[in-house]
Amino acid sequence: MEGKVCVTGASGFLASWLIKRLLLSGYHVTGTVRNPDDHKKLAHLWKLEGAKERLQLVKAELTEEGSFDNAIFGCAGVFHTASPAEILKPAIDGTLNVLRSCKKNPSLRRVVLTSSSSTVRARDISSSKVALDESSWSSVELCEQYQLWYFCNDNNIDLVTVLPSFVIGPSLPPHLCSTAADVLGLLKGETERFQWHGRMGYVHIDDVAFCHILVYEHEEAHGRYLCSSTVIDNEELTSILSARYPGLPIPKRFEKLDRPYYELDTTKLKSLGFKFKSIEEMFDDCIASLKEQGHLQH
Repeated sequence: MEGKVCVTGASGFLASWLIKRLLLSGYHVTGTVRNPDDHKKLAHLWKLEGAKERLQLVKAELTEEGSFDNAIFGCAGVFHTASPAEILKPAIDGTLNVLRSCKKNPSLRRVVLTSSSSTVRARDISSSKVALDESSWSSVELCEQYQLWYFCNDNNIDLVTVLPSFVIGPSLPPHLCSTAADVLGLLKGETERFQWHGRMGYVHIDDVAFCHILVYEHEEAHGRYLCSSTVIDNEELTSILSARYPGLPIPKRFEKLDRPYYELDTTKLKSLGFKFKSIEEMFDDCIASLKEQGHLQH
Protein backbone atom coordinates (compact mmCIF):
# COMPACT_ATOMS: atom_id res chain seq x y z
CA MET A 1 0.00 0.00 0.00
CA GLU A 2 3.02 2.33 0.28
CA GLY A 3 2.74 2.94 -3.47
CA LYS A 4 -1.01 3.68 -3.45
CA VAL A 5 -2.17 7.30 -3.26
CA CYS A 6 -5.35 9.30 -3.82
CA VAL A 7 -5.58 12.59 -5.78
CA THR A 8 -8.77 14.61 -5.41
CA GLY A 9 -10.18 16.65 -8.28
CA ALA A 10 -8.28 14.43 -10.72
CA SER A 11 -9.34 16.17 -13.95
CA GLY A 12 -8.08 19.62 -12.89
CA PHE A 13 -5.08 21.57 -14.23
CA LEU A 14 -2.72 20.77 -11.36
CA ALA A 15 -4.18 17.37 -10.43
CA SER A 16 -3.71 16.09 -13.99
CA TRP A 17 -0.02 17.01 -13.92
CA LEU A 18 0.38 15.53 -10.45
CA ILE A 19 -1.19 12.25 -11.60
CA LYS A 20 1.11 12.25 -14.63
CA ARG A 21 4.19 12.56 -12.41
CA LEU A 22 2.92 10.04 -9.84
CA LEU A 23 2.29 7.44 -12.55
CA LEU A 24 5.74 8.03 -14.04
CA SER A 25 7.16 7.53 -10.53
CA GLY A 26 5.48 4.12 -10.26
CA TYR A 27 2.58 4.98 -7.94
CA HIS A 28 -0.88 3.42 -8.11
CA VAL A 29 -3.29 6.37 -8.20
CA THR A 30 -6.95 6.63 -7.29
CA GLY A 31 -8.31 9.89 -8.67
CA THR A 32 -11.62 11.35 -7.54
CA VAL A 33 -13.93 13.04 -10.07
CA ARG A 34 -17.56 14.12 -10.14
CA ASN A 35 -18.47 11.80 -13.01
CA PRO A 36 -16.18 8.84 -13.89
CA ASP A 37 -18.32 8.20 -17.00
CA ASP A 38 -17.54 11.60 -18.58
CA HIS A 39 -15.09 10.08 -21.06
CA LYS A 40 -14.57 13.30 -23.00
CA LYS A 41 -13.54 15.29 -19.92
CA LEU A 42 -11.29 12.50 -18.62
CA ALA A 43 -9.73 11.32 -21.90
CA HIS A 44 -6.45 13.18 -21.24
CA LEU A 45 -5.94 11.17 -18.03
CA TRP A 46 -6.37 7.81 -19.72
CA LYS A 47 -3.74 8.80 -22.30
CA LEU A 48 -1.09 9.19 -19.57
CA GLU A 49 1.73 6.66 -19.45
CA GLY A 50 0.87 3.95 -16.90
CA ALA A 51 -2.78 4.99 -16.64
CA LYS A 52 -4.24 1.73 -17.93
CA GLU A 53 -2.20 -0.27 -15.41
CA ARG A 54 -2.17 1.97 -12.33
CA LEU A 55 -4.94 4.61 -12.50
CA GLN A 56 -8.45 4.27 -11.13
CA LEU A 57 -11.05 7.07 -11.32
CA VAL A 58 -13.91 7.05 -8.83
CA LYS A 59 -16.82 9.34 -8.01
CA ALA A 60 -16.64 11.72 -5.02
CA GLU A 61 -18.30 15.03 -4.17
CA LEU A 62 -16.66 17.64 -1.93
CA THR A 63 -20.01 18.58 -0.43
CA GLU A 64 -21.09 15.00 0.29
CA GLU A 65 -20.08 13.69 3.70
CA GLY A 66 -18.22 10.36 3.49
CA SER A 67 -18.04 10.31 -0.31
CA PHE A 68 -14.22 10.11 -0.18
CA ASP A 69 -14.13 7.15 2.22
CA ASN A 70 -13.76 4.43 -0.41
CA ALA A 71 -11.29 6.37 -2.55
CA ILE A 72 -9.00 7.15 0.38
CA PHE A 73 -9.23 3.84 2.28
CA GLY A 74 -6.05 1.79 1.82
CA CYS A 75 -4.02 4.71 0.45
CA ALA A 76 -0.73 5.67 2.10
CA GLY A 77 -0.98 9.23 0.81
CA VAL A 78 -3.69 11.72 -0.11
CA PHE A 79 -3.12 14.77 -2.31
CA HIS A 80 -6.03 17.16 -1.87
CA THR A 81 -6.01 19.52 -4.86
CA ALA A 82 -9.78 19.82 -5.38
CA SER A 83 -10.93 23.06 -3.81
CA PRO A 84 -13.22 25.81 -5.12
CA ALA A 85 -10.76 28.50 -4.02
CA GLU A 86 -12.98 31.33 -5.21
CA ILE A 87 -15.65 30.37 -2.63
CA LEU A 88 -14.19 30.09 0.86
CA LYS A 89 -16.80 28.14 2.84
CA PRO A 90 -17.24 25.26 0.34
CA ALA A 91 -13.44 25.03 0.08
CA ILE A 92 -13.07 24.74 3.86
CA ASP A 93 -16.01 22.35 4.26
CA GLY A 94 -14.77 20.20 1.36
CA THR A 95 -11.28 19.99 2.83
CA LEU A 96 -12.67 18.98 6.22
CA ASN A 97 -14.82 16.37 4.48
CA VAL A 98 -11.68 14.88 2.86
CA LEU A 99 -9.78 15.00 6.16
CA ARG A 100 -12.59 13.19 7.96
CA SER A 101 -12.27 10.39 5.40
CA CYS A 102 -8.49 10.40 5.97
CA LYS A 103 -9.10 9.99 9.70
CA LYS A 104 -10.88 6.67 9.02
CA ASN A 105 -7.96 5.24 7.03
CA PRO A 106 -5.44 3.24 9.13
CA SER A 107 -3.03 3.01 6.16
CA LEU A 108 -2.59 6.78 5.88
CA ARG A 109 0.96 8.11 6.12
CA ARG A 110 0.62 11.73 5.00
CA VAL A 111 -1.79 14.26 3.48
CA VAL A 112 -0.48 16.92 1.10
CA LEU A 113 -2.83 19.87 0.78
CA THR A 114 -2.68 22.37 -2.09
CA SER A 115 -3.22 25.90 -0.84
CA SER A 116 -1.95 29.18 -2.33
CA SER A 117 0.72 31.83 -1.82
CA SER A 118 -2.25 34.17 -1.27
CA THR A 119 -2.34 32.83 2.28
CA VAL A 120 1.05 34.51 2.70
CA ARG A 121 1.11 37.56 0.43
CA ALA A 122 -2.39 39.10 0.64
CA ARG A 123 -1.50 41.65 3.30
CA ASP A 124 -0.56 45.25 3.91
CA ILE A 125 3.23 45.42 3.64
CA SER A 126 4.87 48.74 4.42
CA SER A 127 8.52 47.67 4.11
CA SER A 128 9.91 47.29 0.57
CA LYS A 129 12.52 44.79 1.79
CA VAL A 130 10.25 42.27 3.45
CA ALA A 131 10.61 38.72 2.11
CA LEU A 132 7.58 36.62 3.00
CA ASP A 133 8.07 33.00 4.04
CA GLU A 134 6.07 30.15 5.56
CA SER A 135 5.81 31.95 8.90
CA SER A 136 3.74 34.73 7.26
CA TRP A 137 -0.05 34.60 7.26
CA SER A 138 -2.48 36.74 5.28
CA SER A 139 -5.15 36.47 7.95
CA VAL A 140 -4.43 34.91 11.32
CA GLU A 141 -8.07 35.57 12.30
CA LEU A 142 -9.33 33.47 9.38
CA CYS A 143 -6.92 30.65 10.23
CA GLU A 144 -8.10 30.65 13.84
CA GLN A 145 -11.72 30.64 12.69
CA TYR A 146 -11.44 27.45 10.60
CA GLN A 147 -8.60 25.72 12.51
CA LEU A 148 -7.72 23.08 9.91
CA TRP A 149 -4.38 22.39 11.55
CA TYR A 150 -6.05 21.68 14.91
CA PHE A 151 -8.28 19.07 13.23
CA CYS A 152 -5.18 17.33 11.86
CA ASN A 153 -3.27 17.54 15.14
CA ASP A 154 -6.21 16.25 17.16
CA ASN A 155 -6.70 13.32 14.76
CA ASN A 156 -3.00 12.43 14.24
CA ILE A 157 -3.03 13.34 10.55
CA ASP A 158 0.39 14.24 9.14
CA LEU A 159 -0.48 17.28 7.02
CA VAL A 160 1.95 19.11 4.73
CA THR A 161 0.74 22.14 2.77
CA VAL A 162 2.05 23.41 -0.59
CA LEU A 163 1.57 27.12 -1.37
CA PRO A 164 2.03 27.68 -5.12
CA SER A 165 2.09 31.13 -6.63
CA PHE A 166 0.48 31.79 -10.07
CA VAL A 167 0.84 28.47 -11.92
CA ILE A 168 2.02 28.60 -15.55
CA GLY A 169 2.63 25.81 -18.04
CA PRO A 170 1.10 23.28 -20.42
CA SER A 171 -2.52 22.27 -19.81
CA LEU A 172 -3.22 18.55 -20.04
CA PRO A 173 -7.02 19.03 -19.99
CA PRO A 174 -8.30 20.52 -23.27
CA HIS A 175 -10.50 23.01 -21.41
CA LEU A 176 -8.61 25.92 -19.86
CA CYS A 177 -8.84 26.74 -16.18
CA SER A 178 -9.28 30.39 -15.13
CA THR A 179 -5.54 31.04 -14.69
CA ALA A 180 -4.69 29.63 -18.13
CA ALA A 181 -7.53 31.71 -19.60
CA ASP A 182 -6.01 34.82 -18.01
CA VAL A 183 -2.65 34.07 -19.64
CA LEU A 184 -4.30 33.40 -23.00
CA GLY A 185 -6.04 36.77 -22.77
CA LEU A 186 -2.73 38.50 -22.06
CA LEU A 187 -1.07 36.84 -25.06
CA LYS A 188 -3.96 38.04 -27.24
CA GLY A 189 -3.49 41.64 -26.14
CA GLU A 190 -6.14 41.86 -23.44
CA THR A 191 -5.41 43.60 -20.12
CA GLU A 192 -8.78 43.56 -18.36
CA ARG A 193 -8.25 40.44 -16.25
CA PHE A 194 -4.47 40.26 -16.09
CA GLN A 195 -3.87 43.83 -14.91
CA TRP A 196 -5.30 42.96 -11.51
CA HIS A 197 -2.40 40.61 -10.87
CA GLY A 198 -0.04 43.52 -10.30
CA ARG A 199 3.14 42.15 -8.75
CA MET A 200 2.92 38.36 -8.77
CA GLY A 201 4.89 35.22 -8.14
CA TYR A 202 5.00 32.64 -10.95
CA VAL A 203 5.82 28.93 -10.98
CA HIS A 204 5.87 26.13 -13.60
CA ILE A 205 3.06 23.56 -13.33
CA ASP A 206 5.60 20.73 -13.45
CA ASP A 207 7.52 22.26 -10.53
CA VAL A 208 4.32 22.35 -8.48
CA ALA A 209 3.62 18.68 -9.25
CA PHE A 210 7.18 17.66 -8.34
CA CYS A 211 6.99 19.74 -5.16
CA HIS A 212 3.90 17.83 -4.00
CA ILE A 213 5.66 14.50 -4.51
CA LEU A 214 8.85 15.75 -2.87
CA VAL A 215 7.16 16.85 0.35
CA TYR A 216 5.13 13.64 0.39
CA GLU A 217 8.19 11.42 0.07
CA HIS A 218 10.61 13.43 2.23
CA GLU A 219 10.28 12.01 5.73
CA GLU A 220 11.31 15.25 7.47
CA ALA A 221 8.96 17.51 5.49
CA HIS A 222 6.54 19.39 7.73
CA GLY A 223 4.25 22.41 7.80
CA ARG A 224 3.90 24.77 4.84
CA TYR A 225 6.07 25.09 1.70
CA LEU A 226 6.05 28.14 -0.54
CA CYS A 227 6.39 27.04 -4.18
CA SER A 228 7.33 29.99 -6.41
CA SER A 229 10.07 30.60 -8.96
CA THR A 230 10.00 34.34 -9.68
CA VAL A 231 8.16 37.42 -8.39
CA ILE A 232 7.83 40.23 -10.96
CA ASP A 233 5.56 43.13 -11.93
CA ASN A 234 3.24 43.01 -14.95
CA GLU A 235 5.45 45.37 -16.95
CA GLU A 236 8.56 43.28 -16.28
CA LEU A 237 6.76 40.14 -17.38
CA THR A 238 5.36 41.59 -20.59
CA SER A 239 8.74 43.10 -21.45
CA ILE A 240 10.27 39.60 -21.31
CA LEU A 241 7.41 38.06 -23.29
CA SER A 242 7.30 40.81 -25.95
CA ALA A 243 11.01 40.39 -26.65
CA ARG A 244 10.63 36.61 -26.79
CA TYR A 245 7.42 36.56 -28.85
CA PRO A 246 7.40 39.73 -31.00
CA GLY A 247 4.61 38.30 -33.17
CA LEU A 248 2.09 38.24 -30.31
CA PRO A 249 0.10 41.42 -29.42
CA ILE A 250 1.24 41.40 -25.79
CA PRO A 251 0.30 44.69 -24.02
CA LYS A 252 3.18 46.73 -22.65
CA ARG A 253 1.31 49.03 -20.25
CA PHE A 254 -1.20 48.37 -17.50
CA GLU A 255 -3.31 50.51 -15.24
CA LYS A 256 -1.24 51.41 -12.19
CA LEU A 257 -2.53 49.69 -9.08
CA ASP A 258 -1.65 50.52 -5.51
CA ARG A 259 -0.19 47.14 -4.65
CA PRO A 260 2.59 46.48 -2.12
CA TYR A 261 6.04 45.30 -3.14
CA TYR A 262 6.95 41.85 -1.89
CA GLU A 263 9.32 38.94 -2.42
CA LEU A 264 8.78 35.27 -1.56
CA ASP A 265 11.46 33.39 0.36
CA THR A 266 11.45 29.75 -0.82
CA THR A 267 14.51 28.67 1.19
CA LYS A 268 12.53 25.99 3.00
CA LEU A 269 11.64 24.15 -0.23
CA LYS A 270 15.08 24.68 -1.76
CA SER A 271 16.62 23.10 1.37
CA LEU A 272 15.07 19.81 0.21
CA GLY A 273 17.11 20.06 -3.00
CA PHE A 274 14.41 21.68 -5.12
CA LYS A 275 15.36 23.83 -8.13
CA PHE A 276 12.79 25.94 -10.00
CA LYS A 277 12.37 26.43 -13.74
CA SER A 278 12.77 29.99 -15.05
CA ILE A 279 10.03 32.41 -16.08
CA GLU A 280 11.09 31.91 -19.70
CA GLU A 281 10.76 28.11 -19.47
CA MET A 282 7.30 28.20 -17.94
CA PHE A 283 5.89 30.62 -20.53
CA ASP A 284 7.62 28.85 -23.44
CA ASP A 285 5.94 25.60 -22.39
CA CYS A 286 2.62 27.34 -21.79
CA ILE A 287 2.59 29.08 -25.18
CA ALA A 288 3.61 25.89 -27.00
CA SER A 289 0.70 24.07 -25.33
CA LEU A 290 -1.81 26.82 -26.18
CA LYS A 291 -0.73 26.66 -29.82
CA GLU A 292 -0.85 22.86 -29.92
CA GLN A 293 -4.39 22.84 -28.50
CA GLY A 294 -5.54 25.49 -30.97
CA HIS A 295 -6.15 28.27 -28.43
CA LEU A 296 -3.41 30.46 -29.94
CA GLN A 297 -2.42 31.00 -33.56
CA HIS A 298 0.94 29.57 -34.66
